[in-house]
Amino acid sequence: MSLCADGVMLAQRWAGLQQYRRWLTWPHTGVPAWDAAGHRGPLGPCGVTPCQQGSPGQDHGRRLAAILECGEGLGIPGISRRTHRGLRQPRRAESAHGRDSPEHQATLQRCRRQPRPAWGTGVSLRDDSSRGRAGISSTSSCDITHPVSLPRATTFSVETGSSFPQLGMHQPLEPPGQQPPGYGKCIPVGSDGGKAAGFSAGSGGSGKGPVICSPVCGNPYAGLVSHLRATWLSGKTRPMEYRVAQLEALGRFLDEKKQDILEATALDMGKPSFEAYFTEILLCKNELNDTLNNLCHWMKDEHVDKNLVTQLDSAFIRKDPYGVVLIIAPWNYPIHLFLVPLIGAIAAGNCVVVKPSETTKNTERLVAEMLTCYLDNDCFAVVTAGVQETTRLLENKFDYIFFTGSPSVGRIVMTAAAKHLTPVTLELGGKNPCYVSDTCDVQNVARRVAWGRFFNAGQTCIAPDYVLCSVEMQEKLMPALREAITEFFGSNPRESPDFGRIVGDKQFRRIRALLCSGRVAIGGQTDEKERYIAPTVLADVLPSDPAMQEEIFGPILPIVVVASMDEAIDFINARPRPLAIYAFSCDSKVVNQVLERTSSGGFCGNDTLMHVTLTSLPFGGIGNSGLGKYHGKFTFDTFTHHRGCLHRNMGLEALNALRYPPYSQQKLGLLTATFEIKRKGMCTLL
Repeated sequence: MSLCADGVMLAQRWAGLQQYRRWLTWPHTGVPAWDAAGHRGPLGPCGVTPCQQGSPGQDHGRRLAAILECGEGLGIPGISRRTHRGLRQPRRAESAHGRDSPEHQATLQRCRRQPRPAWGTGVSLRDDSSRGRAGISSTSSCDITHPVSLPRATTFSVETGSSFPQLGMHQPLEPPGQQPPGYGKCIPVGSDGGKAAGFSAGSGGSGKGPVICSPVCGNPYAGLVSHLRATWLSGKTRPMEYRVAQLEALGRFLDEKKQDILEATALDMGKPSFEAYFTEILLCKNELNDTLNNLCHWMKDEHVDKNLVTQLDSAFIRKDPYGVVLIIAPWNYPIHLFLVPLIGAIAAGNCVVVKPSETTKNTERLVAEMLTCYLDNDCFAVVTAGVQETTRLLENKFDYIFFTGSPSVGRIVMTAAAKHLTPVTLELGGKNPCYVSDTCDVQNVARRVAWGRFFNAGQTCIAPDYVLCSVEMQEKLMPALREAITEFFGSNPRESPDFGRIVGDKQFRRIRALLCSGRVAIGGQTDEKERYIAPTVLADVLPSDPAMQEEIFGPILPIVVVASMDEAIDFINARPRPLAIYAFSCDSKVVNQVLERTSSGGFCGNDTLMHVTLTSLPFGGIGNSGLGKYHGKFTFDTFTHHRGCLHRNMGLEALNALRYPPYSQQKLGLLTATFEIKRKGMCTLL
């Protein structure tokens, strides 16, 4: 029996059993709906939810077998239930006929000719593997949706077309409470030409899942944002105990999925396990533990100074969450750069939508499948989306947007936020200069610069983008850099397990085109099939060369010759303010001169990258390199509205008479004496 025939049979059996109150379906993610008895159950095509995620393109027989295997005990013929753990795939089963066989195609054609069920609009998953995400498209009537009450942690796989990814869901069972305003008024249709993105929401909470809006509502993510906002307004995220519980769940995610994270980042960009553990796990756990250690202090009201009139009153700063916030993460550090802001957003008491990068497909899938099993799905959701879907997502009103990426996309995000007057943090990039004076330890400089430039194959927003030094220092640096590269990666870096690869073909071609700048002094080898670019140093690079016109974001280090420190500072100041500036010198006065006479998001003297490892330092850009800051308490403050509060005494009304009409000079004099703030050191004789 084909999947479509199964769906029609189930639909007919369910249609006569019960009259449903309000229910909604998210077939591409399995967000919950309710049956007539008020039980909550995830759904998907043919009434099931795929909680066991697998790779796109698995055959129809495997998916059908998962459905048939999953429901014994539910009382529904042809469906059985089984639980899942981790990233294991559904067990393969024999298919009645292959996806591409004539029998299968004939069955699909018969299903398409059958009438659509009256109770819902069918939606199917669309595998857009070229962009690494799942979409939604309107389907034939064989793609039937109806509610089934299921236990948590239930694994399902479905297929209604040629090839589809399996998206996970880990849901609790609770009857619905009061519906949030506007909730349940939308139906699942392909509202944007089959381009709407899927999302996964995690478990651990209660209440209803989000919905997809129809064209009438205007946006496919409006239901999700509305649901999260209703949860936030309920006050669920405000207690410290709740925040701590969710943060501890993030810690379990890092501990239990450590190997999965290392494997996913290795598959996406050949990231060495040492670098992946250091940046994606260790630094994230540092941020997490620092937050857990200090959250009770950060959340407390901050009492402030008062004037004479308010001495008997209470004046304080209340640390309020913003509400529903959006975090858009990049691909170069795909775990770290969404998890660190997420830690601060949870600590501040917000509901969060996380959008990981679609470029790193394996990591995106891991986040969508696994992270959501640790967090409360009423408060936190993961959206998997490409460019067009993210554009639609940004049309919604968020209370805060945190974006990490390029300046060009940052402008788009800021424009979208401006329509709702939404505050933003933009963590962008730029060309980070590295000045090397003539008075320094050349060997130490070479090792520290080479490490910072070629870490993660140069795909780091704060990596030194180019070196400024004299001709004499350039001649000394070349052999020292060659020696450092050989020490780090061997004589053939291509064979080194400690050197990564470029993330994609487009990025590879862009970086390779920059090799025509100056002359290749070290490296320069490339392999497009492996997306490999050797650690490369370019000498005698001119300011007009291609490598100096854009952020390199790859394993290429240009050296630009300057005559003096003053010329280097002028060179830096003539360009957009970078995310970081580095200065090397044995003379601390030289380092301080560069620090005092330039402007950048961050600064590090006599080393590279290391300033971002401190949770006590703010990290962020300025001007073209970004807006806002985070890390440690700064992340908590970023996602916190500092609310000025004054709680006055209801009595002592005589003290207020000075400010009430009718006015007089005597009242003004007394008012000035009680409200005025004088400069310290000034003596006033009464």
